[in-house]
This record gives sequence, structure tokens and C-alpha cells, in this order.
Amino acid sequence: MMRRRASRPIKIGDVTIGGGTPIVVQSMTKTDTRDVRATTDQIRGLEECGCQIVRVAVPDREAADAIPDIKRSISIPIIADIHFDPRLAIFALKAGVHGIRINPGNINDPHQIAQIVLAAKEREVPIRIGVNSGSLPATEGSQKPVAERMVDAAMEQVEMFESLDFELIKVSLKAFDVPTTIEANKAIAQKMPYPLHLGITEAGTPKTGVIRSAVGIGALLYMGIGDTIRVSLTGDPREEVIAGYEILKSLDLSQRGPILISCPSCGRAEVDIIGLANAVEERLVKLEKPIKVAVMGCVVNGPGEARDADVGIACGKGRGVIFRKGKQVRTVEEKDFIQALMAEIEAL
Repeated sequence: MMRRRASRPIKIGDVTIGGGTPIVVQSMTKTDTRDVRATTDQIRGLEECGCQIVRVAVPDREAADAIPDIKRSISIPIIADIHFDPRLAIFALKAGVHGIRINPGNINDPHQIAQIVLAAKEREVPIRIGVNSGSLPATEGSQKPVAERMVDAAMEQVEMFESLDFELIKVSLKAFDVPTTIEANKAIAQKMPYPLHLGITEAGTPKTGVIRSAVGIGALLYMGIGDTIRVSLTGDPREEVIAGYEILKSLDLSQRGPILISCPSCGRAEVDIIGLANAVEERLVKLEKPIKVAVMGCVVNGPGEARDADVGIACGKGRGVIFRKGKQVRTVEEKDFIQALMAEIEAL
């Protein structure tokens, strides 16, 4: 069993991060934050998928001013993503955000940082020092490996925060490539006690981005590193949350939602097992029950896998056998596969 790194707990709204608490799944909206309705609609969709914290871009004063209206319509904590203009961090804090993210690559003036820290300290709002490999500050050590420069950039601000007697800190070190992200996070995990937010930045579309994120985030989590995660994808942010939970479940780090087991299909299959598995998966997304569901397409592994699941179906030509808790429940016609399987799931 993996042993998690000990980190100092902080609270983002009512969500505790670090200190051995369950790993938190985050996402970020893709809407214009100034469009309150579109943003709140997207956040509600994220909430339905289990998102625990959401980040919104705050590129201008108008976006900061929209935060109170957004907060009134959602139930999860909101973090303001700040770049370039430190005044926006102050505006967002005054608007009531539960957390701030700043980038050392474009906000690094000590006086400006002190102003942000003072405002956050007054409100007991945590700040994430979010380092990205693509926007590192120019330093004398620019010939160092990227991972080392990322650690240096983060630690410089960590020490600046600590000198201001501020310890409500979360840190992230993200790169596009997985090895750099892993090396940077392994290094900084030994240098400071604060919670680590994990992710692969600019990971790509769901097709490729989920794989990069699963490898990078999963490797670090298996080492016991990481307190909160975001799977960054070019697409629907709900896919980020779904992928995040699948990563956690694959490492037995989350009990939220069903695990779907389905065979890959082959020439022995006598039903459309691919279509059936996809249809079942769509219906499982919003469920929170920690159950195992099996969709199997032939007699080789089908009965055995279906019996081992909480609920399963082993399909044959035109018919399928439904299993629940290891026992055969009934045989159903092909047209009733989905309805019958979901009925058994709901009955658990």
C-alpha cells in the first residue's frame, strides 16, 4: 500500500486539502467568466460529475466583479486564476473567492506579492503558487534543467510568503511533458510541507490528454505525492472530472462512483458490446455508488467477470444473463439489456 506524503492541511472554502485527507478533484471553467449564466451553468454540470473545487479565469476587473453572482448560484468553492496584473488578485479577494492562484512567471515583484498576501491573510484565503514550464521567470539559472528551474521559481515565492508569516499555501509544478512534471514534483515534495496540486499542463484533447495525465498524475500519486488534481483537457471540463476520478479509482484512492469493467470485444461477440458498454458508461457518470459493473460479450470471461461484479451482464446471441452479487438473477432479451442492467444497479 502506498504511503502518502505528509502535508500541511489548508481549507479552500469548506474543502480540506492535504493533511492526509482524500485527494480532491478540481476543474476549470472554459467560459468567459463575465458571462455569469454560462459560467454557472458549466459549474453546475461539473458539480454533477463530482467536481469539488472550480477555478475561473480572472483576466480583468469585470470578471472579478462577476464572482459574487457566480458564487450565489453554485455550491463548490471557487478559485480565481490570476496572471500579469496583481490588482486582479485583490479585486477577486474582495469579491469573495475561496482561493487565489498566481503564476511566478508573471507576478513576482516582492511589493506586489506582499499586497496580495496581506489581502489573503486578512481573509484567511489560501494562495496557490502555480508554476508552469512554459512561463518560467527569467533567472540567472536559465541553463539549469527545466524541472530544477520550476522548483526554484516555486521555492522563491514560498520563502517570500513565509517571510510575510503566511502559510496558507498550495503549490503546483506543471509541464507539458510527463518526465519533467514528475521530476519537479518529486524534488519540491522534499523541500516544503505544503499541499501539492498535480496536473499536466496543455495535455491535449481527451484522446491523448487523458493518457498523458493518467501517466503523470498516476505516477506521482503512486509515490504518495499529491493532494489535489486537475486533468487539463481541450474539451468539455466534465471530461476532466470524470478522468480525474478514474485515475484515483485505478489506484484505490477514491470510492466515488461505479467502476465499469467491459471486454474489448472480439470475433466471438454476438452482440454490439462496444455500443452497449458506451451506453452503460454514459448512464453511470452521475452515480455516486462505489460499485463494480461488468459488461461482457462472450462465454470465455463473461460469466466469471459478471459474477465478480456487484452487477453484471454476460451477453450471448440475442440474450444476456444478469448477475447480481455473484448470483444469476435473470435472462433478458437483447433489446432490454440496458434497461434491465440499470434496474439492477438502482436496486442495490
